[in-house]
Amino acid sequence: MADFQGVDFLELDSLLSDEERAARDTVREFVSKEFLPCIQEHVRRDGSFPMDLVPKLAELGLFGANLSGYGCAGMNNVAYGLVMQELERGDSGLRSFASVQGGLVMYPIHAYGSDAQKDRWLPALAEGTAIGCFGLTEPDFGSHAGGMITQAVRRGDSWLLNGTKRWITNGSVSHVALVWARTEDGIRGFLVETDRPGFEARDIKGKFSLRASITSELFLHDVEVPEASRLPGAEGLKAPLSCLTQARYGIAWGAIGSAMACYEEVVQYTRDRTVQGGPLAGKQLTQAKLADMLTEITKAQLLALRVAQLKDTGRLHHAMVSMAKRNNVDIALTVAREARDLLGANGIVDDYQAMRHMLNLETVRTYEGTHDVHTLILGKQITGLSAL
Repeated sequence: MADFQGVDFLELDSLLSDEERAARDTVREFVSKEFLPCIQEHVRRDGSFPMDLVPKLAELGLFGANLSGYGCAGMNNVAYGLVMQELERGDSGLRSFASVQGGLVMYPIHAYGSDAQKDRWLPALAEGTAIGCFGLTEPDFGSHAGGMITQAVRRGDSWLLNGTKRWITNGSVSHVALVWARTEDGIRGFLVETDRPGFEARDIKGKFSLRASITSELFLHDVEVPEASRLPGAEGLKAPLSCLTQARYGIAWGAIGSAMACYEEVVQYTRDRTVQGGPLAGKQLTQAKLADMLTEITKAQLLALRVAQLKDTGRLHHAMVSMAKRNNVDIALTVAREARDLLGANGIVDDYQAMRHMLNLETVRTYEGTHDVHTLILGKQITGLSAL
């Protein structure tokens, strides 16, 4: 995949600016030359992420890439989306690392934090010298974030946090956890340094999916943080949900990258594979599957590009992001499954990418709002009635 040229049937490149193409191509080269050669070994380990690449990700400006100031790259949302696409072409775990760091940790600090919090954390997070995680999901409350039971109780000038968070990307390697907790005044966000007494992170083992990603459970037992650690602008559930919108936007683009990787690989494989006297690519059923893959990838690209344009002009509604996340992850999973099928028995070994992407996308279909949750978000937007 070192010479990957992308999938662009409708010549969408012509709609991109030079800066947008340059951002994409820079990350494309990084993924092909520095990430793909090492991903196989990390997937074969249980929960191993190539932490040695974090400084390079920071050097490329990929942490908080669409934020301004504090050492952030200040990309527009088209360029940011293309970057997420290329990262997930490598692996969903790679895009997740950057997406959590930027969309779920840096964004809320940027949007809701105090000046002191921004000055302390954003430059370090952008440089990759600090790693962050986002503590919203709980063992018994995933999609129903409003049901959280983690509590923060005021004690003078401090807060005591108690609770458990689960399925937390980067939890055990983070320096700061953005923990959402219920207070007597509603849900609030707290920046919790992970070396504070009472804080513990344990990695979740035995995953079939996102193996090259660190996934943790966070335990907070009387963790004391000062009032200065509370995000002053974050009040109620609306704040963490706005963070999820940022992450879902990146996922909508990232899923296209996974689909592209599977499609490109299987096109080459079927051209080279001889079946009954000729290339597998010359068979009618194969061509029908490839035509469907290319069509769905192209439709996903058009959807993501339009959502990006609306985001850049301040006209984006969160339901639009739900449509893009829901559709693009779904088609990427279908492409990965069809590619795995066309690879035959070779599709189950890690010399090929399709099954790794397929398994990863099962997680991507679930996190940041399940497929069904996004269906109901769209349903509410259509009817004005909530079925959640």
